[in-house]
Amino acid sequence: MQNFAAIDFETANKEWSSVCSVGIVIVRDGEIVDQFYSLIQPEPNYYYYWCTKVHGLTQADTDNAEVFPKVWEKIEPLIEGLPLVAHNKAFDEKCLKTVFRTYQMDYPDYKFYCTYQASRKVWPQGRHNLDVIAERCGFVLKNHHNALADAEACAWIAREIL
Repeated sequence: MQNFAAIDFETANKEWSSVCSVGIVIVRDGEIVDQFYSLIQPEPNYYYYWCTKVHGLTQADTDNAEVFPKVWEKIEPLIEGLPLVAHNKAFDEKCLKTVFRTYQMDYPDYKFYCTYQASRKVWPQGRHNLDVIAERCGFVLKNHHNALADAEACAWIAREIL
């Protein structure tokens, strides 16, 4: 796959709509050409302890952040015409569809690919966590659970195995 947008969301709580950060990495002709990161005011707007423990974000971080529709206005032109790639697309795709529905936005039928599923085919044995597979593809993930860092790791994996 030569042209795609790798995407990663972090959530504030157990609700799929509670995206609190997004990372996007744009790949064209096999090269990373652009990146985008934003905090997002989650909906519903509260933080679950275990989510914060994973990604480190708190309500104070997103109190002044834009809501999802405003952030997506900036993302949409970057990803136009590109398939989306995520490591465990089931999570990121569900978040995206749910937050679109929450804000009553028309969901474009984005084509999603999954580097997690692909990695299980390439390497049937062992762990398939993002950091493990990224390292197998030559990328050391230093800031795991930062949405942009995770999207970049996903892009590296996609360039190698999709």
